[in-house]
Amino acid sequence: MTCSDSESVGGNTVDIATNHTVRDFVKDNGGHTVITRVLIANNGIAAVKEIRSVRQWAYATFGDERAIEFVAMATPEDLKVNAEYIRMADQYVEVPSGTNNNNYANVELIVDVAERTGAHAVWAGWGHASENPLLPESLRASKSKVVFIGPPGSAMRSLGDKISSTIVAQHAEVPTMPWSGDGITDTRVNEAGHLEVPDDAYHAATTHNMDEGLKQALRIGFPVMIKASEGGGGKGIRMVSKETDFASAFYQCQAEVPGSPIFIMKLAGESRHLEVQVLADQYGNAISLFGRDCSVQRRHQKIIEEAPVTIAPPETFEQMEKAAVRLAQLVGYVSAGTVEYLYTPADDKFYFLELNPRLQVEHPTTEMVSGVNLPAAQLLVSMGIPLHRIREIRHLYGLDPNGTSPIDFGFASPQSNEVQRKPRAKGHVIAVRITAENPEAGFKPSSGMMQSLNFRSSTNVWGYFSVSANGGLHEYADSQFGHIFAYGSSREQARQSMVVALKEISIRGDFRTTVEYLVRLLEMPDFRSNAFTTA
Repeated sequence: MTCSDSESVGGNTVDIATNHTVRDFVKDNGGHTVITRVLIANNGIAAVKEIRSVRQWAYATFGDERAIEFVAMATPEDLKVNAEYIRMADQYVEVPSGTNNNNYANVELIVDVAERTGAHAVWAGWGHASENPLLPESLRASKSKVVFIGPPGSAMRSLGDKISSTIVAQHAEVPTMPWSGDGITDTRVNEAGHLEVPDDAYHAATTHNMDEGLKQALRIGFPVMIKASEGGGGKGIRMVSKETDFASAFYQCQAEVPGSPIFIMKLAGESRHLEVQVLADQYGNAISLFGRDCSVQRRHQKIIEEAPVTIAPPETFEQMEKAAVRLAQLVGYVSAGTVEYLYTPADDKFYFLELNPRLQVEHPTTEMVSGVNLPAAQLLVSMGIPLHRIREIRHLYGLDPNGTSPIDFGFASPQSNEVQRKPRAKGHVIAVRITAENPEAGFKPSSGMMQSLNFRSSTNVWGYFSVSANGGLHEYADSQFGHIFAYGSSREQARQSMVVALKEISIRGDFRTTVEYLVRLLEMPDFRSNAFTTA
């Protein structure tokens, strides 16, 4: 299943685009849409990373880091704290203040700003409107046919929703945890050629009130997880270990994500949270760019991430990769996405959790072990360039980066082993999220100004931040303002480099951070021996 021309081609096609080095590049590499002006519908660390990555690619490709222009959306709060991404952008447009439904998650506003600023495409990053299918659909229907840098709305509806995605996974015979939708495999291809879950099947997999939820929990067996399908970031999710606690937890989930469908799932015991990075083009090709281990979490929020996966045997993880690619192709997925699994080391089994239809915060760990610039790859895919024409992908498969030959991504032909190599992850990366939270006060998020930030990059350690000296975090900002990555030839070497870097970092500001807490985690015996679990 592939995107139809009407879905994937933007308004600024190669036939009408003004003469430009980017236009020539797109035409020479089999693309159809020229994107030289991108609206970032996000703020903070996501916007910083997008601008940095694409400028790095633009300089390497054209010798001009400004070949792609960035328009930023900026609230009065972001302007007041001198947000780093606003300084980095080529232009900014002030948008209403307050919670994100007024700005970065407001689809109607995003489309309006894109049209007014002449943007060829919109990048939504993670959070905010990034998983709302109305955004790609509204951009597609806009007068200028603005491109959404990400999957089509149809793929979001099929796999982005936790309930639909689990039904699709069951249809594709991917293992799933016992849940309220056990055995439901009904899917259909709609008139537009997209895979979808019928309403009756979706309805049957959800619980519509507390009594129905409790009935499912008793069938599945405690402990269970109560999940709102539209939740995320720790909201709309509760663990319940006994029947007497179920009602209050169910109502809390309902209150945190009003109107969201709710489902019940068995809680895995000693398990690890593993994920597969998928990248797909508009022509039905999808690949795995290895995996990540995100098992160190607090309140269902990732704290430490690693790549590649080392806890599962290679043959087991290869099964997980193949299942992820199969799911992506089944629903016509396009761009970067992540398939998440629970893995139980004791019996070497894995279970599908969900597919995140966007770039993940932790994607740089994959970039470092694969050599693939993911935001740049997203941009290229959105311009209609096939995977086999992306230089970094060709290099990964052992082919001439400047070549044009097809790639047998699935190694279906016996001859393929003679002309291309199987991708291999290089080294090991450990990443930590730096947040403005106070570990001694229940990790309460805080805001305020920053006086100084002293972080020294080295050969093996680097990081990026959404706040600089004389900047700050406002009350509506994400508490994460930094991300640090340590590389090593082994996991232990990466761990040691990270600990040393965190002990040297100096942050002075109005808010507490999690740096000291992260050092303690990294020095725990269970982390050193790779014996920890999500429990």
